[in-house]
Amino acid sequence: MAGRQTQVRVGDRPLVRRFLIGGTVLLALILLAAPLVVIFAQAFSAGWQAYGAAILHPDTRHAIGLTVLTALIAVPVNTAFGVAAAWSVTKFDFPLKRLLVVLIEIPFSVSPIVAGVATLFVYGLQGLFGSALQDADIQVLFALPGIVLASTFVTAPFVARELIPLMQAQGRDLEEAATSLGAGGWRTFRRVTLPNIRWALLYGIVLCNARVMGEFGAVSVVSGNIRGQTNTLPLHIELLYHDYQTAGAFAAASVLTVLALVTLGLKVWLEGRGAGRRRRPAAAPPEITILPPGGLLP
Repeated sequence: MAGRQTQVRVGDRPLVRRFLIGGTVLLALILLAAPLVVIFAQAFSAGWQAYGAAILHPDTRHAIGLTVLTALIAVPVNTAFGVAAAWSVTKFDFPLKRLLVVLIEIPFSVSPIVAGVATLFVYGLQGLFGSALQDADIQVLFALPGIVLASTFVTAPFVARELIPLMQAQGRDLEEAATSLGAGGWRTFRRVTLPNIRWALLYGIVLCNARVMGEFGAVSVVSGNIRGQTNTLPLHIELLYHDYQTAGAFAAASVLTVLALVTLGLKVWLEGRGAGRRRRPAAAPPEITILPPGGLLP
């Protein structure tokens, strides 16, 4: 209306907008981009041959292999757990449902060091299952099983956190319709649920894999830091740095940095495909709308 002053929103003034954008870009360059540049600059500071020798060193190759092996075990386990947890929370009503959600969130609120110490007191010689494991001649700590257990605990919520909000938004109508038409549980999941959550599921898997490969605190407690045996790549980088092998440490760090950049690229791509909480509930799949005679899903 005439005579009424137009309210100016935050950021509408050119000076404020330039200050906010410029300050954000400057902080991003200083805090995020600069460390990445330093890692690669230091990794190749001694030349390509020294970089290749550092990467191909037996201890470094073992650390990379152990890190990949841990991810190959922990990520599928957490994927299955995340899908089962999300299905239970969103598709069923049962007492103490909120308690289950709180339990799923625990690894996010507990320090990784605490998680490693807890694993130590459960599976160590003086722990809850220590005597039984010793009698069965099963070594958990300072070996691959302990590393996998610690990594699995720390990364357990990633898949579930991506699936629960999406499946809650989608509701239960499609699954109930499929069940009423004669589909079994596995067929309902494969034909109805999975197509609607596939991008969020991949998104959670990517984040889980990135955290497994970069985990340091919990693994450092249960691995024993045995060079060439129980050192994952982050632990190996620390040992090289403390041994004043700077070029080797940054060369190994560059491998983790490349993995992080690849993970970031996958994350952006999956977000562009509609992964995570931004995805709207999908329409009813063809298996429900076009049914063969008899009323059963194909």
